[in-house]
Amino acid sequence: MKAAANEPKNAGQQEAVQNTALIEGSEMGDVKIHENVISTLVRQAALEQEGVSRLAGSALVDDIANLVGSRRMQSRAISVELCDDNRVNVEIKLNIVFGYRIPEVAERVQKAVISTVEEVTGMVVPKVNVLVQEVETPAEAQEDENADGSAPASGVDALPLN
Repeated sequence: MKAAANEPKNAGQQEAVQNTALIEGSEMGDVKIHENVISTLVRQAALEQEGVSRLAGSALVDDIANLVGSRRMQSRAISVELCDDNRVNVEIKLNIVFGYRIPEVAERVQKAVISTVEEVTGMVVPKVNVLVQEVETPAEAQEDENADGSAPASGVDALPLN
């Protein structure tokens, strides 16, 4: 019976090890980063870029997932491929606000993701693929953002008075 009880634990540990990258090893031990950490960094870097409405997917499903604390919405919109030699490739699916040039927004997202992941993890990001799935009107983007109570990712709250 003990062997059966240990199997799920070992299976979970093996899965966790497979989804991590060894960053540094020393006599004190290893430092590993799970792909969820990289996904979180990618999400944050992308959503900070002007013109990005949100990660692609259903706003309703994403809101529900966010309320219950699920990270599944990230796994649907962000793919992380851990490679040898501290390299990681990323694919991110986004919705863009209407009126922005898609190539310019995508390039800003790529640069931000590379910079953030490399700075925080010390890993090398040779490739960031950006897949734009929808173009939303500013009103749609605002509704989606207000539905979950968060501040607009790309909107303007107030204009400066000069």
